[in-house]
Amino acid sequence: MPAHCRTGVKICGLTEAAGFDACVEHGADWIGFVFFNRSPRFVKPQQVAGLVGRGLGHARAVGLFVHPSDEDIARVLEHAPLDVLQIYASDARAQQVAQTFALPVWLSFPVAGREDLPAKCPVQRMLIEPRPPKDATRPGGNAQKLDWSMLAGWKPPFPWMLAGGLGVESVAEAIRITGAPAVDVSSGVESAPGIKDPALIARFVRNARTTGEV
Repeated sequence: MPAHCRTGVKICGLTEAAGFDACVEHGADWIGFVFFNRSPRFVKPQQVAGLVGRGLGHARAVGLFVHPSDEDIARVLEHAPLDVLQIYASDARAQQVAQTFALPVWLSFPVAGREDLPAKCPVQRMLIEPRPPKDATRPGGNAQKLDWSMLAGWKPPFPWMLAGGLGVESVAEAIRITGAPAVDVSSGVESAPGIKDPALIARFVRNARTTGEV
């Protein structure tokens, strides 16, 4: 990773003001909100509008959707000012969403092995995370750790982000092994599901950034 590059940091699953304010204070690049009602981090658009109204600083608001219809996304956007749409969907559907809403789209891409890694990016960014267990009730956010070794030496010609089981103590090693240009954390900076710990957010951002600047 070039010395001038800085690792991007996304804190996902915000539901309350203290965690949101910590993300802004400590310089997270993206703040994520989950619009999937099976998640313990599910929020309503009006909640997000209230949080974003506190001020994003230089951060960008990311809305996470699972196989959404256009109506699902439109209902959220009526209230919540989002900068990025992160979705679980097919490549074709992701492209359609990008065209319909004229917003950057990130495609969540669960993998089990190196052979699953994407060869192309149909939208603005790919989010690489572990494939969920067969009995999982949601496609991501299960606090599973990806086998980072499968990403060693992987240098795709498109923007991507590493997610899955990252935490304060593990993020530096994950970046060192994978060369990830950006990282995504949710449960790894929580005191309870959906309740972020400001001190853990500060440490996570600092550890990710220190590694990225080496």
